[in-house]
Amino acid sequence: MFMTSEGGIARLVRHPLSPFKKRAIFAVAILGLMMAIGTIGMMILEGWDLVTSFYFISLLATAEGPAQSPMTVGGKIFASFMAFLSIGAAITAITFTFGPLFGSILKEGFAYVEREEDKLKTRLERKDHAHPSTDEEG
Repeated sequence: MFMTSEGGIARLVRHPLSPFKKRAIFAVAILGLMMAIGTIGMMILEGWDLVTSFYFISLLATAEGPAQSPMTVGGKIFASFMAFLSIGAAITAITFTFGPLFGSILKEGFAYVEREEDKLKTRLERKDHAHPSTDEEG
């Protein structure tokens, strides 16, 4: 299984084609930028304090649905755009960071199933050769 192979998950995370730390930092930076833009925007457009604005945007970014809605037309339009952008940024951050890891795990899982299938086919072929069919008798 993938957990017991040489290096396990550490090998996948440190794979030369997918530098995990750089990907994670870049993904978090994009998400942080979106959160900062959204928080500042709501502070300016709605006149909310920092905590309320950040809370609103964080609920928006996680598709949780904020408890309150903006009162101004500009705030509503800004929140609508931020909903699409921040949810996209959150999903992208998760996918960009962990996508290679999930892909490697999935690939190793398929390889394991294929190896087991080959073993089963070999065992069935041996069984067929050891006990030839007697369909032509009778």
